[in-house]
Amino acid sequence: MNPIEELSQVGKEVTECNLCELHFSRKNAVPGEGPADADIVFIGEGPGFHENEQGRPFVGAAGKFLDELLGKIGMKREQVFITNVVKCRPPGNRDPKPEEVGTCVSHYLERQLAAINPKVIVTLGRHSMGYFIPNVKIGDVHGQSFQVRGKLVIPMYHPAAALHQGSLKPVIEKDFARLPELIGKASQVNENAKQSPPQSQEPPQQLSLF
Repeated sequence: MNPIEELSQVGKEVTECNLCELHFSRKNAVPGEGPADADIVFIGEGPGFHENEQGRPFVGAAGKFLDELLGKIGMKREQVFITNVVKCRPPGNRDPKPEEVGTCVSHYLERQLAAINPKVIVTLGRHSMGYFIPNVKIGDVHGQSFQVRGKLVIPMYHPAAALHQGSLKPVIEKDFARLPELIGKASQVNENAKQSPPQSQEPPQQLSLF
């Protein structure tokens, strides 16, 4: 199955999914969207109100800010793949439970990442960060680069954080400004990773790219 077919298959399965309790309260599941050959995958936490209504990721106020951030580095939403660690909206916008994240990641997110094989993975918020880089605080590592299982992972604040706490907006903008350079360097990092033994059991390695 080629990447486009695999992403389509995952999307179909997500819309019909009943593997955890989140399906009871959803209106529309939100598989994610973007090109199958995207260089960057952005991974948020879970759909919010507007996403649940439309079945698309990041279409509310946080999504508008994400579009703005991409525009500032000369990119468009259509160039990147955007998804979440859980594909259905948690009731009342509560945090997703660990078992919900685990189920959704193992059945869907890991397959999406394998199909796309991006150069850079950007986690937005602590829940998606926690899957790749556990036991750290986002305030300590945001905007930094880590090699995780052969992938370049950059944890960032969720765009919604800037809407609630204005002082974070310039921090997020600064982190995003580094992305073009990282995309260029990630090819070399990924090439080196291919020549190394599998790293699935190793802790994340921070990279000195700046």
